[in-house]
Amino acid sequence: MSGDYLLGIDIGTYESKGVITDLAGNVISLQVCAHEMLIPQQGWAEHDVEGVWWGDFVTLTHRLLAESSIDPAQIRAVGCSAIGPCVLPVDEQCQPLRAGGILYGIDTRAVQEIAELESEFGRAAIFQQTGNMLSAQSIGPKIRWLKRHEPEIYARTHKFVTSTTFLVARLTGRYVIDHVTASYWAPMYNFHTNAWDPAFCTGIVEAERLPAVAWSMEIAGTVTAAAARATGLAEGTPVTVGTTDAPAEALSVGVTSPGQMMLMYGSTVFMIEVVGQPTIDERLWAAPYLFPGTFQLAAGMATSGALTRWFRDKLAPDLVLDEVAGGANAYSTLTEEATAIPVGAEGLLVLPYFSGERTPINDPQARGLFFGLTLAHSRAHLFRAVLEGIGYGIQQHFQVMAEIGAAPREVVAVGGGTKSALWLQIVSDISGRVQKAPSITVGAAYGDAFLAGLGVGLFDSYHAINNWLKDVRTIAPIPENTLRYAPYYELYLELYRRNKELMHQLGALR
Repeated sequence: MSGDYLLGIDIGTYESKGVITDLAGNVISLQVCAHEMLIPQQGWAEHDVEGVWWGDFVTLTHRLLAESSIDPAQIRAVGCSAIGPCVLPVDEQCQPLRAGGILYGIDTRAVQEIAELESEFGRAAIFQQTGNMLSAQSIGPKIRWLKRHEPEIYARTHKFVTSTTFLVARLTGRYVIDHVTASYWAPMYNFHTNAWDPAFCTGIVEAERLPAVAWSMEIAGTVTAAAARATGLAEGTPVTVGTTDAPAEALSVGVTSPGQMMLMYGSTVFMIEVVGQPTIDERLWAAPYLFPGTFQLAAGMATSGALTRWFRDKLAPDLVLDEVAGGANAYSTLTEEATAIPVGAEGLLVLPYFSGERTPINDPQARGLFFGLTLAHSRAHLFRAVLEGIGYGIQQHFQVMAEIGAAPREVVAVGGGTKSALWLQIVSDISGRVQKAPSITVGAAYGDAFLAGLGVGLFDSYHAINNWLKDVRTIAPIPENTLRYAPYYELYLELYRRNKELMHQLGALR
């Protein structure tokens, strides 16, 4: 093939995706790798770094180049993203010092360290410094955890990196992190100066052992000879700084202007709203957006797609076996069963806190709950209640945003969960909000490819991503369902308030 092309790769929680596009955004090749998330013990979540982060990247580049028959020299630039924020200690040769990279807010191991840092720096001072409260999403407490529990590894560490930083370092030899991801490395990152703050690194790590901070579309470096041999890419190919998966996915569907929000139905629900000025609230996450002078308000639930996956594997193993044997997709069957259940799942509520909860309650000790079970309830009721419980959690975020004057004017739905028309309709019905869903979405890797082109000057503005977008469908709320959901939503909020202390006491017993 002749012409110029862009390559983007995203490493997700349960799968990685790579894409080659032309400069008009047409997909030339698309490849996917599935992998597992590791749960070494309750409250921990990790990835096999060599097998998943680097292994998937290498596999995908070879598959993309082979399937497309594109000469690697025709790839004008490479962009990558990955789940985050994560933390991994590496040595001077960028070799992992532990096999498992510690994942984002789904990993809740650093509860004690959060409390210690809040006591040492003060909650108010941390909030003023970072624009965020410490939570399971914060990396500072997790580095502190490594310092306490794995002191030999901590002492040998050359750099503490996130997943995207690791990939870029393997490709270029340079350790760099984007501003969006760095903002979650609380309390070390200063939201106001866009830089590491040595004073807030005290007791955690020296600032020089953290990556350099840059903007996502900046060129981090070029593919080294060693990386070229491993990946099949051409030596000297420019590589952008990159970002985490969520902002890359937001960009991929044209979320670039204030008031636009991406609602990602992934392993976790993640929301990014572009705002016109810095907007902070203790219940949400404030951060720079992908480009200088841009800002975002973000939020994330701990388990959503991960919860439906748990439900499928643990409560519907018969459907999984049928699918493996060539039968219907297990999720499709569960959804079909749940569609026959009325609004409210006939008096059944779910708190979807199966790995603690991130925003807006920021409680790593929260626990999942099925409430209202009777002998009349079936598996179909339970699955519908799971989808509705996640929907109530999404509505809680919309309510918080409205309270602080940041209600989104447009919601764009993305992610694997958008394959479920029932789930989308439930969320629109509960929230009373219209959602737009692109008919075809490639995901974060598509945004990575655009960032790569932007980084080497092939596009004159980040708004040019809109020229890449295809047909969009609309999911409108059904007014009578919105009215029926309203009292269930109030009970959902009260259910956590009344059981919060019991959840914490139960956790203490464990």
